[in-house]
Amino acid sequence: MHDDMREAVQSLKRERIVAAAADLFYLHGFGQTTLDQVAEQLGMTKPFIYAHFRSKGELLAAICAQGISVSLCAIDRALGAGGSAREQLTAFAHDFMLAVLESQKHIAIYTREEKNLAPDDRERIQHMRREFDRKLTGLLDQGVAAREFEIAETPLAALAIGGIASWASVWFRPDGRLAATDIARRMAALMLAMTKADRTDQPTGMAGLPSRPKETIS
Repeated sequence: MHDDMREAVQSLKRERIVAAAADLFYLHGFGQTTLDQVAEQLGMTKPFIYAHFRSKGELLAAICAQGISVSLCAIDRALGAGGSAREQLTAFAHDFMLAVLESQKHIAIYTREEKNLAPDDRERIQHMRREFDRKLTGLLDQGVAAREFEIAETPLAALAIGGIASWASVWFRPDGRLAATDIARRMAALMLAMTKADRTDQPTGMAGLPSRPKETIS
């Protein structure tokens, strides 16, 4: 139990460091940010960072991996829930979009700073991306086989769905006109429309999602 508590504390410390670095990398860029600045942001000394990360590059890799892992978690949750391909895609599209918006900084940093990753880190994270694409393509193939979707090229459709969500990390503004939950619903409807899965008379095109009260405009 003592070891579990110590591990939890170490994990929280790493999360704090990653969050502080993500804020600075997002605002100023990886190359223009020093570990001294990250330490100052934390109110700590640089040795505190080195106790958890060997270098600024390793910290960048942790941020980038976190941005990709939320996508994998979203597809794994949907696949694990069972149900028809349409039901799984409906749940996935909304959760995936919301996860991307909530991890906006991490994904934007990965898009901008992938070139600065060490080769081993770049390959590891690209493997995670390929795994995500493989699982989403498999779900789309399942829907096509069951005649729930109409898709000519499922690998291309999977890339397009991923691209729609990833691009939102560039344009989304937390203080914008629409709240993240509203954007997630609307963008998920577009993803579903790409598969021709939304063949209902529901105005939102989001069959399978629970009804919601009037959308919140921020």
